[in-house]
Amino acid sequence: MINKRLLIKNLLAHNDESSFYDKKRKIDLGSKEGKAKFLKHICALSNSNPNNNSFIVIGAEDETNEIRGVDFFDDSKIQNLVNAYLTNAPLIIYENVAFPHLPPDKVVGLVTIRPNGKITSLRKNIWKYWGGSIFLRDGSISMPKDFDIEIKDVNSEIVKGIENMAKNNIELTLDGVMDFMNTRHKNLESHYKVFKELFVVCWAGITNTVKNETYYSRVDIELINEQVRLFYSALDEVSIVYSENEFKITEYVHLGLNNQYRYYPLEIVTITFRDSGSYHLESKLIFNPPRFNKKTLHHIYNANNALVDKLRKAIPLTPSEEKDLKHLPATYLICFLNDFSEARSKLEASKSLLKPFPEVYRSYKESVRILRKVKYN
Repeated sequence: MINKRLLIKNLLAHNDESSFYDKKRKIDLGSKEGKAKFLKHICALSNSNPNNNSFIVIGAEDETNEIRGVDFFDDSKIQNLVNAYLTNAPLIIYENVAFPHLPPDKVVGLVTIRPNGKITSLRKNIWKYWGGSIFLRDGSISMPKDFDIEIKDVNSEIVKGIENMAKNNIELTLDGVMDFMNTRHKNLESHYKVFKELFVVCWAGITNTVKNETYYSRVDIELINEQVRLFYSALDEVSIVYSENEFKITEYVHLGLNNQYRYYPLEIVTITFRDSGSYHLESKLIFNPPRFNKKTLHHIYNANNALVDKLRKAIPLTPSEEKDLKHLPATYLICFLNDFSEARSKLEASKSLLKPFPEVYRSYKESVRILRKVKYN
């Protein structure tokens, strides 16, 4: 079993960007350009390493290797994006890896690319890249190549050595449990569960019991053996159930208008642990968007647009408008879910204007996360 934090450290410490490894300060899967560049690197790394894993580390400075971190990213449908645009698509795994020195809401993203031994190419046009294009790694750069290419395996032994150096052990596991429960979440209710005498899952949060059901807010859930964060949210609530073989997380989103709110089930994530020393993670979207009165939503939608316009023009807000601003991301989300098709682009365009307001910006990131999940499903 590989400790993903150690793997990232080994990649950063002992290897510059190469034909099996790339690093990024961040990625942008919300734009055509960002998706295209991400797919180009996936294609190139897969073709350059036909017999071993390749990696992209997200959240590290390019020049200094300093680990700065990125927001928690839980888009389990990223494989759908790769399958839609790449022929002979490799298997993609995106994991959120915790580092002790980072703020609670930051992780390092680790993309593992597992090739299928076939030449991967773009299935269709995206941004400035043509369908049918083939990419390979030329040192640290992903470059387009001719169709008549010969793929050579030159990295298997190197990658095997790096992965062997990152293997987990009992000391790392125990240290991880103690750090999670006694240091990082010492002021929260914390739990752990051992599965198959091998896997350790820890979770912590603020508990709320309703009708004998326990819900967690400000929740953090981590697979300690691999230092992989399974779930993190500063706003939404989750319920947790587990058996001897499964750990199941049900996420809820808090939505409503005019002080009338309720929790709506969004997604179920099930981790199944196997006797073979492996596990399988499966997510299922169960969201049934709430419907609201269209006349009320038209008023809210127009009011949101007016608020954004005032922010753009640096016009001071009234106390009433400041109160409405706190709800702007969530109400834009509700409008989009109720067939206001431009509400999503309006929300995304307001990103830079909302950054000076930490509470509102946190709500913005949560709303965009929900929109991303709904889109891919």
